Amino acid sequence: MTLNVDLTSCEQEPIHILGHVQSHGYLVAIKPETYSIVHASANVAELVGQPISELLGQSLDALLAKTDLPVNNLKELLNVGRRGGSWDTINPHQVRIGGRLFNLIIHEHDGLLLLEWEPTGDTSNLPFNQRLIAEALNEVQSSRQLTDLLQNTARRVKEIIGFDRVMVYRFGADWHGQVIAEAKEPQLESFLGLHYPASDIPRQARELYKINLVRLIADVGSTPSPILSSPELSEDRPLDLTHSTLRAVSTVHIEYLRNMGVQASMSISLLYRGELWGLMSCHHYSPRLVDYSARQSARFVSQLLSAALEFRRDAEDQQQLQQSREYGQQLHEQLIADDDVVRALTKRAVTALDLNSATGLVLLFNNQQYHLGKTPDEAAIRDLTTWLKTANPNTFMETNQLPVLYPPAEAYAGVGAGLLAIELSRELNEYLLWFKPERIQQVTWAGNPEKPVSVSENGEVRLSPRKSFAAWTELVRNTTDPWTEVEVSAAVKLREDILQIVTRQANEIRLLNQRLQAAYEELDAFSYTVSHDLRTPLSSIRCYAEILLEEYGQDFNPDARALFQKIMDSTDKMRALIRHILYYSRMGRTEINAQPIDMRKLLESIREEVLISEKDRALKIELDDTPSFNADPTMVTQLFTNLVANAAKYTRPRPEGFVRVSGQQNGDEVVYQVADNGIGFDMKEAGKMFDLFKRLENARSIKGSGVGLAIVKRIVSRHKGKIWYHSEPNRGATFFISFPIDPAD
Repeated sequence: MTLNVDLTSCEQEPIHILGHVQSHGYLVAIKPETYSIVHASANVAELVGQPISELLGQSLDALLAKTDLPVNNLKELLNVGRRGGSWDTINPHQVRIGGRLFNLIIHEHDGLLLLEWEPTGDTSNLPFNQRLIAEALNEVQSSRQLTDLLQNTARRVKEIIGFDRVMVYRFGADWHGQVIAEAKEPQLESFLGLHYPASDIPRQARELYKINLVRLIADVGSTPSPILSSPELSEDRPLDLTHSTLRAVSTVHIEYLRNMGVQASMSISLLYRGELWGLMSCHHYSPRLVDYSARQSARFVSQLLSAALEFRRDAEDQQQLQQSREYGQQLHEQLIADDDVVRALTKRAVTALDLNSATGLVLLFNNQQYHLGKTPDEAAIRDLTTWLKTANPNTFMETNQLPVLYPPAEAYAGVGAGLLAIELSRELNEYLLWFKPERIQQVTWAGNPEKPVSVSENGEVRLSPRKSFAAWTELVRNTTDPWTEVEVSAAVKLREDILQIVTRQANEIRLLNQRLQAAYEELDAFSYTVSHDLRTPLSSIRCYAEILLEEYGQDFNPDARALFQKIMDSTDKMRALIRHILYYSRMGRTEINAQPIDMRKLLESIREEVLISEKDRALKIELDDTPSFNADPTMVTQLFTNLVANAAKYTRPRPEGFVRVSGQQNGDEVVYQVADNGIGFDMKEAGKMFDLFKRLENARSIKGSGVGLAIVKRIVSRHKGKIWYHSEPNRGATFFISFPIDPAD
């Protein structure tokens, strides 16, 4: 029998709408317009001495009759928070109910105001916590080792919250985690160094950790209180507890904690560039409620640590980027000086092997193989490139697990478990291949991670967290360190440098000539079809739609008129797309009319046009140095219009868009940069960037034709220039364009 359930099923569990809250607190959800109660946890009845049925649908007056917080005061509190758009200055607000002191925590989500009460704790440690925060701030600002910083942060958080164990848990690329720092009570065994499978924290839980930076489970053994709803609400829309501090816990996770012997749990998120880097995972072996203020202190310490991680990582990335650029520039100069690709890349002081952290390099060029460092043999390389042609449609490929994707590579994993491949010519089987050796790891797991499913006596299959957390060791093979964004970016740039030299050398002799001639003939036929056979019927469609609207529009209902308007809008879009395709097809044959271009004037005109088209949003376009060069004015205008408009378009998800255009003269060429703060893209998925009608996955929600960058690439090539790029998801993108001062030279 095959079981179709595993722990990936956890990712389908709606943990943000479990319909319960933890028993130590109380929750009420109200409509902000009327302040009427639409949801309440069942235990609220115990708090205020009234049945929930008498509260649902009623105003706040009914709820607050037995508290020392007048209704008007609470409404004013809610109004202040809503006007300011933030509850940080209000939370927590202390209120006394039935002689007990509670922290009131408020947030607004999904059109409702959620009010949560939880008992206050001991506040005598506040001065001590403030001292710990000050110490943490001083340490972050110093140049301590990261391991010491993590260890001391774990110790400080343990002192603030009083838990038995605090661990710093770092996620790997596959989302499994490892304990890399720990503070614990002396009698407890150490978990330092243990690994935990990715299924322990499924995807939707990781997403919530990015929203709720602190998560407390005060008593694993307590019975959660159900949330009751007003009868008029739809049953298929339960209360969303994404931002709730009292959100109950998945039964699978409760079982997991019980299996570990944990009675209280707390997690604090560690973020790097807005993404989950790791967690501070805190365990207590008896129930423990951590006061809201203490949780906020712990959260602040973790945010300091997140800032330190980002600062240190950025510094490391900048150093690597600078070194990569220096080697890349040296290789570029060698390619120009030698006019010999093989010599420039493999036989000079700086070789292509120096460009990244690889230990082996193979250059396939002109039916020959050139090997540097430790690489697979020639027969293995021939088989590998045959596989690359069919398995990888892009112009580059990177993996740190080549034997997983290509099983024959297991035979040479000792030299080539990691591959970064750059395609120079698919037809001629020309590639640059970098290799990294296998890094065999002995990984110690907290229990065997490969037993996710159990079967009951009646045959029911269910998720079952492992019950044993005894150390379980395995060897991890066929993997190596991942390739970095900087390494991929440098390889993409080197490919452009090589192709520029190759194109200059082989314009008359390479196999592309015959295919280009056939392509030009097809483009002529295509241009004729588009300009006559397509544009004429489109014009007729629009004309007839206009006539129908004009002659009979008064008899149409609003829906019919809207449909006719959509027909006309669609024809306009199609005509624009045809115009772009025609421009692209003619670009390869149009003669270049090179003349000096006043780039400052040209870019100011483009900036004005783009700002007018984006007038309804906050957008700044900054022009720095704009050196002039000789080129075709029409083509260069089209090129920069596409790049600047694209940059502006992909900043739309940002509250304030920013685009910077700058240029610099380097010897006999001019290099321009167009940088933005938009959505960016993953360099590992950008091999199709300049392909006609191809768009990256994260850009599909933004309107576009997939033609603009193809036109840009063709214009750059016609001017004997180069274009490359560097980006990271959600960190903006930068396009680099180099032009010779005079393309006729």
